[in-house]
Amino acid sequence: LIAYIAMITAVVSTALSIVREKERGTMEQVRMSPLSASAFVLGKTVPYFVLSLVSALAIVFAAMVLFDLPVRGSWVLLLASMSVFLVGALGLGLLISSIADSQQVAFQLALVTSFLPTLMLSGFIFPIASMPSFLQAVTYIVPARYFLVALRGVVLKGVGLSILWPQLLALVVFAVVVLGLASMRLRREWA
Repeated sequence: LIAYIAMITAVVSTALSIVREKERGTMEQVRMSPLSASAFVLGKTVPYFVLSLVSALAIVFAAMVLFDLPVRGSWVLLLASMSVFLVGALGLGLLISSIADSQQVAFQLALVTSFLPTLMLSGFIFPIASMPSFLQAVTYIVPARYFLVALRGVVLKGVGLSILWPQLLALVVFAVVVLGLASMRLRREWA
């Protein structure tokens, strides 16, 4: 549930926050101000990063208290993997906000690109090995697939970075690609 809730919180909230500025017409006022595009984006995304990280940690603590979930691995590695995953999710929300013109479209795009893949194609509900080979290939572009492996590895098995580096690398690549695409679109929109 951590991956699911964190992805939904980060993507939907970020996508809606910037599109809301477009709909209200305040984006023009922001563009006229001395505020740079990167400062605007940081101001819009950092609160959602903190909110998503707190909600993910709250789920871990609730599982520890209610279900005696042991966190066998490193808390630093757990926080690092959560943070990289959330940065990618926020980047996806920014990309959606640069594409969508209304909150309805942004919400629908956010659900289609985050909710459904995280729920159906990450291994959260259905094991990836039991999926048809076409869908198994599609799961490689779903960031929650890598985050769930890292999460299970840290929390349940207590493995370290030496084993989980491929998953973290995939999450970093996803975050860099999505943030790169979002910044290109937002820069074009800002100009």
